[in-house]
Amino acid sequence: MSIVQNGIDYLKGSPFEENLKGKKVGLITNVTGLTKEFDSSVSVLDELCDLTILFAPEHGIRGEAQAGEDVASYFDPYFSKKVISLYGDKRAPSLEDIKELDVLVYDIQDIGSRYYTYIYTMYLSMKVAKEADIQFIVLDRVDVLGGNHVFGHLMPEAYFSFVGMLPIPNVYGMTVGELAYFCNEELAVQADLVVVPIKGWKRGMTFEETGLPWVMPSPNIPTPETAWLYTGTCLIEGTNLSEGRGTTKPFEIIGAPFINGTKLAENLNELSLSGIKFRPVFFTPTFSKHQGEACEGVQCHVFDKEKSEPLDAVYKLLRMIQEMYPDQLEVKIPFETSPHLFFTHLAGHPYEVSMDDEELVIEFKEKRSKYLLYK
Repeated sequence: MSIVQNGIDYLKGSPFEENLKGKKVGLITNVTGLTKEFDSSVSVLDELCDLTILFAPEHGIRGEAQAGEDVASYFDPYFSKKVISLYGDKRAPSLEDIKELDVLVYDIQDIGSRYYTYIYTMYLSMKVAKEADIQFIVLDRVDVLGGNHVFGHLMPEAYFSFVGMLPIPNVYGMTVGELAYFCNEELAVQADLVVVPIKGWKRGMTFEETGLPWVMPSPNIPTPETAWLYTGTCLIEGTNLSEGRGTTKPFEIIGAPFINGTKLAENLNELSLSGIKFRPVFFTPTFSKHQGEACEGVQCHVFDKEKSEPLDAVYKLLRMIQEMYPDQLEVKIPFETSPHLFFTHLAGHPYEVSMDDEELVIEFKEKRSKYLLYK
């Protein structure tokens, strides 16, 4: 039985119900918008208010769309509601979309990495809610990485994109509610913001310790361990290596047709990286990079999460592959219409540049501390 209540669970019977009763409400949500008993947030809000419209982030309301795929607006026959896409022609509701609303609600389980686009859907929607002069409510959810991990490099404004639109490190150690408060004050959004808190959660908890059900927040994050490795292995998206899409272990398996997996695993394990071991793998992706091609590479195995550093491990993995295959590793993958490469937008710096922004990360931690809701 779960000892933790996410915001949607705590909402029922709480004083926060008064923020919704009798109001016209729009809900930004997806497949993770569930109570711990698997009731949808849509059905919960339907009982409390006039829930008139739904908004879908990347991957869609049902979580079926692959990364980067446009999501269409449509009428959902199961919820009997119009769903407006926020991952197609636009990235936030328009003023026209919300002109009849009193409240805009956000309920999506995030995974705590800066690259994950849901937080930018929230941020941009907060700005629109401010412009429309309506309340913005975040139904808070646990940080699946645990709330104490903060590492990586800050994203410079010059490289802002929809995979990194906030001045935060790769892993920022905040729930979406805490991050909403951060954006509201530090980035001067100044929306009429309400956060319905989590109950029973402590920052040091692993996701497994919460007792909450794991619902895949996107098609290629099948487990909490994947979410942890993703903090580093997402950078592989900016290279010509497969990050394991099209296998049953996305973001755990890394490889390419030109790699000798046995030799790569041997070389990486000689580095004795804390908490992580590498196993040679042979695989053929069913879609995405190297679809239908026989690949070799490594699977990253975490045997001590608290000691492991996935981001550092991936930088070392890339340097090792560059050393072994200097003419075959490519990081010059373009990104939409940007003059900068995809790797740069993910990492917050060009591949060739070593970042030394520890002081900026310390400064971020100091700012962050003002908005933490949980101990």
